[in-house]
Amino acid sequence: MSKIRIFDTTLRDGEQSPGASLGQNEKLQIARQLSILNVDVIEAGFPITSEGDFKSVSNIAKEIRDVSICALARAVDKDIDCAAKALKAAKSPRIHVFLATSKIHRKFKLIKAKEEIIKTAVKGVKRARKYVDDVEFSPEDASRTEPDFLVEVVEAVIAAGATTVNIPDTVGYAVPEQYASLIKNLKDNVKNIKKAVISIHCHNDLGLAVANSLAAVKAGATQVECTVNGIGERAGNASLEEIVMTLKTRKDFFGHTTRVKTNEIIATSNIVSGLTGLRVQRNKAIVGKNAFAHESGVHQDGVLKESTTYEIMKPEEVGLPRTKIVLGKLSGRHAFKKRVKALGYELPDKELEHTFQQFKLLADKKKEIYDQDIEALIQDEKSEVPHIYELDSLSINCGPVPTASVKLRVGKGKILVDSTKGDGPIDAIFKTIDLLTGIKGILLDYSIRSVTSGKDALGEASVEVKVKGKNYRGRAVSTDTIEASAKAYLNAINRVAIKHRRK
Repeated sequence: MSKIRIFDTTLRDGEQSPGASLGQNEKLQIARQLSILNVDVIEAGFPITSEGDFKSVSNIAKEIRDVSICALARAVDKDIDCAAKALKAAKSPRIHVFLATSKIHRKFKLIKAKEEIIKTAVKGVKRARKYVDDVEFSPEDASRTEPDFLVEVVEAVIAAGATTVNIPDTVGYAVPEQYASLIKNLKDNVKNIKKAVISIHCHNDLGLAVANSLAAVKAGATQVECTVNGIGERAGNASLEEIVMTLKTRKDFFGHTTRVKTNEIIATSNIVSGLTGLRVQRNKAIVGKNAFAHESGVHQDGVLKESTTYEIMKPEEVGLPRTKIVLGKLSGRHAFKKRVKALGYELPDKELEHTFQQFKLLADKKKEIYDQDIEALIQDEKSEVPHIYELDSLSINCGPVPTASVKLRVGKGKILVDSTKGDGPIDAIFKTIDLLTGIKGILLDYSIRSVTSGKDALGEASVEVKVKGKNYRGRAVSTDTIEASAKAYLNAINRVAIKHRRK
């Protein structure tokens, strides 16, 4: 299969995302990871724009040796000279010259005629060729440039020495069929087109950057310009990970591949996200937290039986250790049982069913269930003693004098209700339970901790109670720490009641 070149512009166009400014060391760190990812070209920056950008390009050019290092320049002598200077130490340098060609840019931004545009473009390419053998030219806003004029420009810059011609959809205006037609028109009508690589650079203003890029590949483009996580100006650029994984997953359709080491995609995404501060949305393709996550019981059952039922890629291909089975209120017994087993527990069917029911109740209270939550439920199940007294409900009044009202169930139908005051809400609960059960406990130890993280974390309460000279322990878990405390105390009191009943 022919290889599509991946031109990464995360450090140039990606950094132009509002709020995504990167320091020199941060840029170098990302460049190192892009080298590990094995992209073909790294566009390291726009040297003329600042001293910092110049130094960043220069530092990357000195250190990164196995990837082509590119610097951007307007079709202006000082820009090109500056880019060449920044790339001086590069093993495989490329100067990327650009000049707008669309009618709207010619009229309102450049105020130049077509002839001047061609003359300036040719001059820029020739100047760049004095410094490097690898020159890329971009007719900015190509997708809104008149097709015949675009042919003239591309033919002229190739004749002047451009080795790559990039056809940008600068404002994300194109649609796939139109953009593919634009590439085909160049292939059919630019006489010297075979002397240069056809590249594409798509923006995502209409959410079509990846679709347009892939349509262009199908039409004959052999280099794709993209960014990690799709970051960039306005709505961003074509997403590198989506381009690469589409070509890999659907090689049957596209007939192309890349040299990218896809198992480095997640690591690269995390580094870029962390250093730029631009977080990836949960449902982002390939790298979002939900990309390989399943919560629906039907989906979980299918994936656990055969992954290809609901996954067209293996998570390991992009650098994830495994499929994420998200346990929540939609999860089924199959997924729950498998997770329990993975955690190292073998539960009898009756215990498993009861723990599953407790899990479903917990899932109604919090969105995502963590492994620690499940372990807490299992341990709670294993530590439980038979319920003589079972908590039905409780309410707390935390006024000047805290008061607790508690309702307990005894056996199948008997209900006990009472309330009393205490030094605090927990003390009031424990005293009310003493009152209802007739068992007076002396609290020796009480602790509560968070089982998992987040505001909806499961809280675990532990108590040690002395009754008639004997010590009894109780423990319980709940998303409500007050409820967990009541259940833990009641757990200890039930141990006392069971012992007395046996006697």
